[in-house]
Amino acid sequence: MDIVVESSAVAFKVLWALVLAAARGLGRPTEKRVAGQVCRIAGAASGLGRLCALERARRRALLVLWDIRTQSKGETAGGVRHIYRHLEAAGSAEEEILPHCNLQVFTYTCDVGKREDVYLTAERVRKEVGEASVLVHNAGVVSGHHLLEYPDELIERTMMVNRHAHFWTTKAFLPTMLEINHGHTVTVASSSGLFSTAGVEDYCASKFGVVGFHESLNTGMFRGCRIRKEIEPFLPPQKPDYCAILTDQPMICTPRLTYIVTFMKSILPFEAVVFMYRFLGANKCMYPFIAQRKQATNKNEAKNGI
Repeated sequence: MDIVVESSAVAFKVLWALVLAAARGLGRPTEKRVAGQVCRIAGAASGLGRLCALERARRRALLVLWDIRTQSKGETAGGVRHIYRHLEAAGSAEEEILPHCNLQVFTYTCDVGKREDVYLTAERVRKEVGEASVLVHNAGVVSGHHLLEYPDELIERTMMVNRHAHFWTTKAFLPTMLEINHGHTVTVASSSGLFSTAGVEDYCASKFGVVGFHESLNTGMFRGCRIRKEIEPFLPPQKPDYCAILTDQPMICTPRLTYIVTFMKSILPFEAVVFMYRFLGANKCMYPFIAQRKQATNKNEAKNGI
């Protein structure tokens, strides 16, 4: 009888979870308050990382920006300071919604692909800023080569930045979050972490390892990636400003059709999935991107006289 009771309880919980998910889908999720909280964003120099920084600046978060690109990171910090000045000039009208905070932005040059660099920078943040309560893992690289053309060091680099760095940064900040029972971790992955595509084996493997929160956005990293033309109206590249990870949803997919594709992959036979991939053009969608990378590499080699 115990198994019957437990099975019935599980069935009820599953149905209740479906009801709650449907309710969340129909309504607007309640946003988290981040005003005055220290928000650390890795990969903040451009694209989604920059837009996440600007969006949190509008909500009066204290920002800690990590990136290996010093100049671009500085441009992001400049945009954040501009928003801070606007908020301070707006005065008490906005403070009724967003409380007054000592608005500051801190920048750190950090190679998240190096474990020692991550731990040292995290310690600097604790001493100079305080404990981070919001972590955004956005740093990522893609090499754009076929498997047999990969130099081993590029494969290792992709894994270190796209996958290993998430472990190191989380280990650096999570203990305090657990201690005070407060914090939020955001992992920006990719559709390549839900279903693979040919030509970027290392990238897919790295993203499969960090799928949690998932956003499929046009960050500029995959400019040149194309699926079948007839399908593009249904799976358009999403603009970076579409993203707003301020809710406690465990996973977000954009465009929404990605949920259907992922579900179909889990129930269809492998051969059927292959047929579907080929129909969508997903098996070759990275080929234009790879060709662009190869052309750029050849130009650089010719320019350097190699």
